[in-house]
Amino acid sequence: MTFFWILWGFDAIIALVVLYFFFIGLADGSVSSFNMGLWLILLAVVAAVLLGSLWLKSQEYTGWAKGVLCILAVPGFLYLLFLLIVIIGKPRWN
Repeated sequence: MTFFWILWGFDAIIALVVLYFFFIGLADGSVSSFNMGLWLILLAVVAAVLLGSLWLKSQEYTGWAKGVLCILAVPGFLYLLFLLIVIIGKPRWN
């Protein structure tokens, strides 16, 4: 049960990052009618993962709910690990 809420909280942080970039993109014009469809699909998938996992948990499918949460959590964790390696390791990019 605790692992579910840890995954859900991590996914909620990922959703906030996606929303942040969406609204910043709206403000500076990089989110336009040309790519609005892609952004809406991305936002719908993030919302479906968060809300779908809550629905599955309420239906007593906790294992499936954790699996759905891993759709966002695994790539998010790998990217976070990459950033930590770059910050700590200070690699040379040339």
